[in-house]
Amino acid sequence: QVQLVESGGGLVQPGGSLRLSCAASGFTFSVYAMGWYRQVPGKGRELVAAIGTIGGNTKYTDSVKGRFTISRDTAKRTVYLQMNSLAPEDTAVYYCNALTTFNDYTPRFGSWGQGAQVTVSA
Repeated sequence: QVQLVESGGGLVQPGGSLRLSCAASGFTFSVYAMGWYRQVPGKGRELVAAIGTIGGNTKYTDSVKGRFTISRDTAKRTVYLQMNSLAPEDTAVYYCNALTTFNDYTPRFGSWGQGAQVTVSA
């Protein structure tokens, strides 16, 4: 079955950096665009970054443009999110999922991993 395992979260000071990883299994990783979502308590999941199947196409929500970078390693079936210049408003649980299409924010699979908690605080 589909498994998505996020890692790399933690506590970081404002202005710091973290790199999240998401190991995927149970589906044909190479044929899906992938996305990173984040969720804060009381709100729905927000797509913050997406990457196409080959990796050449990426897109970001406005609030993270220029600070976050999404990438993928097809051989390792892993997608990454490099987060720089972190701010308190980036505090959230971060999840990955495949996308229905690169241009559709809808997650492909109904099952989610445990997420990676990112806390930005002095």
